[in-house]
Amino acid sequence: MNIQKLKYFIYLIEKKRTGTPSEAAEKLGISERTIYSYVKTLRDDLNAPIEFNSFRKTYEYNRSGRLHWDWVSHNE
Repeated sequence: MNIQKLKYFIYLIEKKRTGTPSEAAEKLGISERTIYSYVKTLRDDLNAPIEFNSFRKTYEYNRSGRLHWDWVSHNE
């Protein structure tokens, strides 16, 4: 799994600009099957509430919140 591409996909979800699965795949330079795999990973492993909005033709979160997974150092 290419983490940079996954992070960009998450960015597109946040902005509601993924397009259809085939459009998202083209934007990221990956297969449509990989998009489905990313969505499954985000839903199953990270509990992200992702759905495809068929009216807007984009993936989006169906409730408010934010996916956050960057490293944060703590002062000890």
